[in-house]
Amino acid sequence: MKIILPGGGGHLGTLLARAFQAQGHEVVVLSRKPGKAPWRIVEWDGETLGPWAKELDGADALVNLAGRSVNCRYGEANRQIIFDSRLKSTRVLGEAIAQAVNPPKVWLQSSTATIYAHRYDAANDEATGIMGGHEPNLPDTWKFSYDVANSWESVCREMDTPRTRKVFLRTSIVMSPMPKQAFDLLLTLVKLGLGGKAGDGRQYISWIHGHDFTRAVMWLMEHDEISGPVNLAAPNPLPNVEFMRELRAAWGMPIGLPAAAWMIEIGTFLMRTESELILKSRRVVPGKLTQAGFKFDYPTWAEAAKDLCRRVRAGEL
Repeated sequence: MKIILPGGGGHLGTLLARAFQAQGHEVVVLSRKPGKAPWRIVEWDGETLGPWAKELDGADALVNLAGRSVNCRYGEANRQIIFDSRLKSTRVLGEAIAQAVNPPKVWLQSSTATIYAHRYDAANDEATGIMGGHEPNLPDTWKFSYDVANSWESVCREMDTPRTRKVFLRTSIVMSPMPKQAFDLLLTLVKLGLGGKAGDGRQYISWIHGHDFTRAVMWLMEHDEISGPVNLAAPNPLPNVEFMRELRAAWGMPIGLPAAAWMIEIGTFLMRTESELILKSRRVVPGKLTQAGFKFDYPTWAEAAKDLCRRVRAGEL
């Protein structure tokens, strides 16, 4: 297959490109900053049609990962960049698909598990999940995240591409041993003895092992009967206090100092990011995947954490 990865130069794009190439597929990354890579990189600006669009003609699949990272402070300038980088790139990809003689068979569009409401009482699947944005006393930064997620999906949904199946990847935190990513940051806290609960520790963490993430994306490419929102999350989310306990056990660290909510607010401010990424409860489960027969190799955090710690110690990225 020929697979196009707009915005594929980051964490998730690298995981997918490696996996696809290892399976013998042709990988083309669309990037604003072309560089050297084991796969082909084609330059685009993420806003306007150009020579890059011909790559989509005859391609088998498009996995759109383009968008500025939300790991930043949600000031006015950053909010505009986050919106523009997602919506403009999605819109121009839809235009390129619409003009293609042989458009991609499937368009897998990035979204996020953050689209669901902050809750503890029950898990959110695609059929019964509660959309976020209407919780009482909702912080403005949380509402912004909901607005981004909904707008991102809406732009893709509105594009007129009748010959291309659309799937919205509502992705949870992808755990891999790659440096400076979520697992690396959490493991660093554990190594320093700071890997205790965050806030009251009740907030759920939805996650997926990087291996299962790449498997699920490929599985969705091959299953024409599935379209619309799909939760990419392991079937067993767990509260922050249990999540960190399992990670400490996997690394062999007996202690983990907790961090109160006010400490997290100060810490995230100093790190130029937002506390929502830590304190919001994301209780998301993969309803469509499990119902359709997808089997996770790492369904529980305990086994996933053990594998990831082993890979870190072995230097496997």
